[in-house]
Amino acid sequence: MPTSLLPAFLTSTLRAPAAALGLIEGLADGLAGVARLAGGALADDPERRRTTAVGGYTATAVLTALIGAATSVWQAGALRVAGWIARGLRGPARSALVADVVPPGAYGRAYGFERAMDNLGAIGGPLLAIGLVAAAGVRTAILLSVIPGLLAALAIVVAVKAAPRLEERERRPLRLQVRPVLRGQLGRLLGAVAALELGSAAATLLILRATDVLTPAHGHGTAVKLGLGLYAGYNFAAAATSLPAGGLSDRRGSVIVLALGVVSLFAAYAGFAVAGGTIVLLAALFVLAGAGKGLVETAEQAAVAALAPEDVRGSAFGVLAAIQSFGNLAASALAGLLWTVASPRVAFAYLAAWMLLSLVTLAVTRSRVVS
Repeated sequence: MPTSLLPAFLTSTLRAPAAALGLIEGLADGLAGVARLAGGALADDPERRRTTAVGGYTATAVLTALIGAATSVWQAGALRVAGWIARGLRGPARSALVADVVPPGAYGRAYGFERAMDNLGAIGGPLLAIGLVAAAGVRTAILLSVIPGLLAALAIVVAVKAAPRLEERERRPLRLQVRPVLRGQLGRLLGAVAALELGSAAATLLILRATDVLTPAHGHGTAVKLGLGLYAGYNFAAAATSLPAGGLSDRRGSVIVLALGVVSLFAAYAGFAVAGGTIVLLAALFVLAGAGKGLVETAEQAAVAALAPEDVRGSAFGVLAAIQSFGNLAASALAGLLWTVASPRVAFAYLAAWMLLSLVTLAVTRSRVVS
């Protein structure tokens, strides 16, 4: 919820320029990517992963809610960056913890359920924010976001208690295990995932494309509202797809689910490259992109849980999260550059080309990966 309110809080309440928002979000996302790697090292040890998951959720909730009390841009920026570092640290621990509490045959469904709830939160959070802002103002709405954040931390505590009891073992040294993760079947699959993530741009580019093509017929203000509505449909499609994707992954393997997600994203990006101002067509493309997101995110998590050796599972999730973070950053930056210097068609054709490369890599990998 604070994410959806941050732009208005910075620009309207604190009177910051748009450049400040870009700088803060860039720093937050970049440092969160580094934190995901560090979080992988913490998550290799079963005891540390439980502590990191609970602490990360708690710190994220408190730090992001305190943005509502900030009286200057630097305070809000520092809290946002710190909160996103905590979010990055907790990610690999949470993912490894899911693998601790479910049997291997249910990895797909477990990660599918987790992704579905996360995507539903992307819909419900902004809607809740709208109501709270109308009732109490932006500051209070951000401060109140600590409640759902702490409830999430409480849910992690419950999950930790449900996890199998830990055997007494020597405490592992704190070290990110990258080389073992990149070997064998998992390493080959992560290569395909890297190609996929290098073509997975931020959803904001989809919203911008929809706004551009709808503006001539509907006016800018209406086009912006329609773009936001299409984005809600994108998140709903991702949520609706995640759980079935998990079930299919458990039955047929994660590589097939990944391939279906890549095909869906390729079709969406190719469509955005040639799309006109038809709302029905744009809605179909947003649904395709959202479905691709649900398929891909679920399959990536399930594949790492199934293929990573147990003693480096945390590092494996850390490497996956870093690939996702830095791949998405590169995809969005390069697509944005191509949009500016060439055209939106070229930008989306570029993203579609990465999907084709990922699909070829998955085809080569499938015969060698046992899911």
